[in-house]
Amino acid sequence: MLTRDRIKNIPFSRPVDLTRLVRYRKGTVVSRSLAQNDRISMTLFAFDRGEELRSHVASGDVMVHVLEGEVLLNIAGKDVTAGPGQVVVIPAAVPHEITAATRATLLFTVVE
Repeated sequence: MLTRDRIKNIPFSRPVDLTRLVRYRKGTVVSRSLAQNDRISMTLFAFDRGEELRSHVASGDVMVHVLEGEVLLNIAGKDVTAGPGQVVVIPAAVPHEITAATRATLLFTVVE
């Protein structure tokens, strides 16, 4: 029987430090897809300080999990700050943007 892994780009069956799967790069945002299908998307991001994702909307609910650093989010005009260990959930179709106040590693999960 042929199996298809639904989670990718991460080792199976052992503990993994997510912050080590993406490396900071000066002046940019680095990403690594962990899962992508019609119901869920999981992506790791490493933001250099001051880098941003400009205002956009997602078709599903977004959970932003801050692994390292601090980020500033603007969600439908409301400013929110989040740090290590915190999550912010953004409802589907709501405009939002994210700016790294410091270097930051984030896990984005979008659920359709």
